[in-house]
Amino acid sequence: MTYDLAIGDRAYSSWSLRGWLLFDAFGLPVRTHMARLATDELPRLLQDYAPARTVPALRAEDGAVVADSLAMAEELASRHPEAGIWPALPTARAAARMLAAEMHSSYAALRQACPMNLRVAYTGFAPSEAVRADLARIEALWAWARGTVGDKRPWLCGAYSAADAFYAPVAARIAGYDLPVGPEAAAYVAAHLAHPSFRRWRAMGLVDGPDQDAYRLELTRRDWPGPTPRVAEAVAQGPAENATCPYSGKPVKHFLRLEGRIFGFCNPFCRDKTAADPEAWPAFMALVG
Repeated sequence: MTYDLAIGDRAYSSWSLRGWLLFDAFGLPVRTHMARLATDELPRLLQDYAPARTVPALRAEDGAVVADSLAMAEELASRHPEAGIWPALPTARAAARMLAAEMHSSYAALRQACPMNLRVAYTGFAPSEAVRADLARIEALWAWARGTVGDKRPWLCGAYSAADAFYAPVAARIAGYDLPVGPEAAAYVAAHLAHPSFRRWRAMGLVDGPDQDAYRLELTRRDWPGPTPRVAEAVAQGPAENATCPYSGKPVKHFLRLEGRIFGFCNPFCRDKTAADPEAWPAFMALVG
């Protein structure tokens, strides 16, 4: 079963990131349909996902619509128990569900002061006492979860789970605004920035439309603190080493250069998301060898 998923701008829509991670990070098939936030595109897209009024929203092949990210996690876990969306161990599963539920309804100060923007990283942001209180609560929860589960892996409740998908935008905010957290929390943030699914989402977010000015802050910018991508650039013409796009299998019409080699893609988005972070895309790296 392939699902249809309605999302907003990848660079800015933290809820959409959570919803998409529930598919990509757990190997579930999905077709994504994006609309820009704060435009008429969004209500037009959501006409096909009634009664949903916000993103993310999924539609299954059997006609079921789920319009809330926490409900999506539960429904997908019910339909795909083999995917491991929630931990198998009861104590870990209980902790993961509690963490996801609190993320779903809390941290208003952090959300308001630090809107997610995956296109930039800032320095010099001064968090308010309310933001610091949110960060302290988040750090305490993360430490509690790892202590309760007793697993040495970098995630909250053992293997990567829905709880981690829900906190991915928090990790992005901590990284993007250079927020003060301790070493254990910083290591957890770094694990998110290096996660293959997060890297793919951010690569797409860098190129899937113009900047949204409402998310711009007058702060000094710094380099994104995640893994440094290999340098690639779009070029006007081939010939390419490959005749078909590594993602769609269609004939190539658009090209990029990576370390002196030319590769082709079926459309500009396939090319540009790859140029943004080549190593995030296994199908492309299989061509590189």
